[in-house]
Formats: sequence, structure tokens, C-alpha cells
Amino acid sequence: MTNETTQNASSVPSLTAEELEKINSLSYEQARDQLIQAVQALEAGGLDLDASMRQWQVGEALAKRAQKLLDDVRSQLDAAQAEQASAGATAGTQGNL
Repeated sequence: MTNETTQNASSVPSLTAEELEKINSLSYEQARDQLIQAVQALEAGGLDLDASMRQWQVGEALAKRAQKLLDDVRSQLDAAQAEQASAGATAGTQGNL
């Protein structure tokens, strides 16, 4: 079975582009808080299989959004640290005057 066939056989629709766009516009805190709510809903039980899969898809998208934001901040911090280290290495030298 191809991936497309597998997706068509499922009764659980994927997140829409609009839903993904909305998730991808969230701040880290908003994504984290909504992810906590999604996990709590799954842990509480009582959802049918389709609703559980849907909640899982939302949770996955929220987790990816939060991780991307953390990765972006880590990259910015690494770049700033590298710049500071470079500037410190040449501080007070003739090349820096």
C-alpha cells in the first residue's frame, strides 16, 4: 500500500493547512500550554479512537512547534556566544584597533 492509499483508508483526517498555520503562529508558551491540554485529554481517556488520533495529531504538531522555537533560540544563543568569543579573542590587538 502506498502512503496515499493508507491515508485514504483512514477515517481520521489529517490536520488542515489552516490548523497547521494556526499552530505554527503560536508562541512557545501557547504551544506548550495547548500541548499540556492535549496530553491531559489523552491521559483522561474517554475519547473514541478517531478523537484520540486527532488529539494525538494536534499534540504532535504542537510539540514540533515548541521544539522549533526552542531550536531557533538555541541557534541565536550559539551565534551570540560565538560572536562574543571571537570578539574577546581579538580584544586589544592591533587587528581590532
